[in-house]
Amino acid sequence: MRTRKIAVAGATGRVGHHVVDVLRERGHDVVPMSRSQGVDVITGTGLAAALAGVECVIDAATGPSPEQQAATAFFTTAARNLQEAGQRAGVRELIVVSIIGTDRFAGGYGAAKIAHEQAARSGPVPARVLRAAQFHEFVPQLVDWGTQDDVAYVPKMRTQLVAARTVAETAADMAADPGGAPRVEVAGPREESLVEMAALLAARRGYPAKVVDVSDPADPDHEINTGGGLLPGPDAILAGPTFEEWLAATY
Repeated sequence: MRTRKIAVAGATGRVGHHVVDVLRERGHDVVPMSRSQGVDVITGTGLAAALAGVECVIDAATGPSPEQQAATAFFTTAARNLQEAGQRAGVRELIVVSIIGTDRFAGGYGAAKIAHEQAARSGPVPARVLRAAQFHEFVPQLVDWGTQDDVAYVPKMRTQLVAARTVAETAADMAADPGGAPRVEVAGPREESLVEMAALLAARRGYPAKVVDVSDPADPDHEINTGGGLLPGPDAILAGPTFEEWLAATY
């Protein structure tokens, strides 16, 4: 496999730091890009210097807010700046990390990610999309967000949880194979109930005492969560570890 010079936007984030590690382990010349490293995809600060000689950019950057308007502004601005700076630097390909089923959402963060994909694909640098299932690492975050007193209220959701490291490995595979499929899906090895996985986490950590699933039939995205709209398609890459394996190794 030929090594490449690859830049990673969001290099200190949940997926991005794994992407950096995987690419380096495989011998690629990696350029980590984050605000802490002097590169800002929103203001454009440091982008030109960071992208010099880069062949491929993996965009795993995320903004500070999950709210639709703020997230959309972040993603579309980042995509536009990466496209413009990338074209000037001679970047040949942009890979965007996104979410399985995101095109089915009526609004919210899912709609923001669709705007991200569209902005990336509308630029001069050819763009490909990696859509991932919900991360294993997403479960403790949801449990903590939804905990009141000693009860965690977790969204009722059918999902195929995947490790962030596995998503990073798939992104690295795509970066090493220029010109591949325009959209790739990656998910864990089996379908799981989010609330059941949250209960396993709570039992492992010893808190909260109870996990309860919640859903709102009036939510326009209710059926997506409960009806399998977030599950991978038949051509998706399925890879472990399972959530239980990840949980045993992490806690």
